[in-house]
Amino acid sequence: MRNISLILKQFSKSVLLVAGIALCGLTANAQADAAKGEAIFKAKCTACHKVETRMVGPALGPQLTQETDDAYLTKWIQNNQALIAAKDPKALKIFNEYNQAGMTVFAELSDADVANVIHYVREDWKKQQEAKAKGPAGGGAAAEDAGPSNLVILALIGVIVIAFIVILVLNRVIGTLENLLTKNKDTLVFEEEVEEEKEKTDKFAGVKKALKNKKLVFFIVLCGVIALGSFSWVTMWNTNMHQGYQPVQPIKYSHKLHAGTMKIECQYCHTGAFKSKNASIPSLNVCMNCHKAVKTESPEIQKIYTALGYDPQTQKYDSTKAQPIQWVRIHNLPDLAYFNHSQHVVVGGVKCQKCHGEVQEMQEVYQYSPLTMKWCIQCHKRTNVNSKGNGYYDKILAMHNDIKKGKKLTVDVLGGIECGKCHY
Repeated sequence: MRNISLILKQFSKSVLLVAGIALCGLTANAQADAAKGEAIFKAKCTACHKVETRMVGPALGPQLTQETDDAYLTKWIQNNQALIAAKDPKALKIFNEYNQAGMTVFAELSDADVANVIHYVREDWKKQQEAKAKGPAGGGAAAEDAGPSNLVILALIGVIVIAFIVILVLNRVIGTLENLLTKNKDTLVFEEEVEEEKEKTDKFAGVKKALKNKKLVFFIVLCGVIALGSFSWVTMWNTNMHQGYQPVQPIKYSHKLHAGTMKIECQYCHTGAFKSKNASIPSLNVCMNCHKAVKTESPEIQKIYTALGYDPQTQKYDSTKAQPIQWVRIHNLPDLAYFNHSQHVVVGGVKCQKCHGEVQEMQEVYQYSPLTMKWCIQCHKRTNVNSKGNGYYDKILAMHNDIKKGKKLTVDVLGGIECGKCHY
């Protein structure tokens, strides 16, 4: 035990020495210029440019790698309009290539700011190319080149301090244990002998004795029959119920992000809920209203581009490459049941969350309600009808008044010739 204490003391000195060397190395790897350039790039450039792909403007990685005249680049970024007005050949070529769309003037950026942005773009592009060349195995090394964050440094310091405190506490504990072992050696030997005697006895003696009690055996068998019967009854009762069903979809679409964080209305995508029986799955063109420019680098958005045959570089569609997304249906009523979304949403004023749960809090949607006949009937019994200002119920009241007046009332007036009465 004393040898362990000495080893731990030596180990604590080694830990502190290695930690000091590591902190010096972490500080030496910091890249202030690239960090400043990244901050300026994200604040002023990302609306029109990306390093690796074309958006409104060109992909800056290959563009700035080919263009080595930093002095000219600085003039272009700070005031490209002045270069165009002066009929500069390079400026006119870029201006005409991008349909004469003028670039924003950044006169507020100093030469040092522009140099930092150029340095960041070139370094980021270089890292991306190195990562592609190395493949998946080299991805981790490319990420480390950016240098550690302040959080990592603070966490390392915290771990070192905690390790040092633990070492001191262990030294005290080891000393206390050494004293206890010396005083209680005879007691420990006696307890070991008692344990050996217990192991020699019959381990199943208590069980054998309990099995001889007929009342206890009858009670155990009765409880087993009740438990098995209850399990069988619940299993049969829940047959063909899919509450909680959550299949894996071909695209990881987050309702929590879109309906919760972004507060997009359900009917923006599920337009059929207001006007038809089915709420309908939105077409991919609805997704492209935003994702033609938002999160274009996401692998999930790339799946949408593939399904539409869309090329983000040229921003054109190729219908010969289009293929449908194979969504997995979650809510599926039996064929004998008729449910109309528009009748419940428009006439009944039922909110989507009543049946589908708090969708705006779900990362992946699942079946919230049991969707059984009992569940529907209970809801219909508890829900009050609000007939004031509702055209559907106003029509019913008008028909009742006609009946009281003795007027003729035919089936077609009650909706008897609607298609849905016979055709599902």
